[in-house]
Amino acid sequence: MHRLNFTLDAATVKLLEKLSRTYYGGNKSQTVRAALESLAVHVGHEGWVVAGYTPVEVHGDVACHTCGAEHHEGEVLYRPVFERGESPRALPHIPTEVWLDCPQCVDQHLSA
Repeated sequence: MHRLNFTLDAATVKLLEKLSRTYYGGNKSQTVRAALESLAVHVGHEGWVVAGYTPVEVHGDVACHTCGAEHHEGEVLYRPVFERGESPRALPHIPTEVWLDCPQCVDQHLSA
C-alpha cells in the first residue's frame, strides 16, 4: 500500500462516493483504480487492431469496407485479422459485419 495525498473538489468527492457505493461496496480505492484503468484504455486507444490480412475470393457483389468501391464475383479482396493492441485506429470491439478491403486500401493501411 502507498498513501497519496491529493485534494478533490466537492462534486468529485460526491461522485466518488456514489460510484464506490453503487459498484464497489464503498471501496473508494477500488473505484479510483477502475476509473484509472478505464482512462488508460481510452488514452492509449487500446482495443482491436488489424494485425494482417487474409485473401478471400469474392462470391457475388461486395463493396470495399474502407473506400466503398464495388467488386464482383471471382475478385480477390482481403479480410483483416484482428489482435489486441494499441493504436490511434484501435476498435473497441471486433466488427460483426463482413469486412473486406480492396488491394489499394490494404496497401495504404500497411504503408501508414
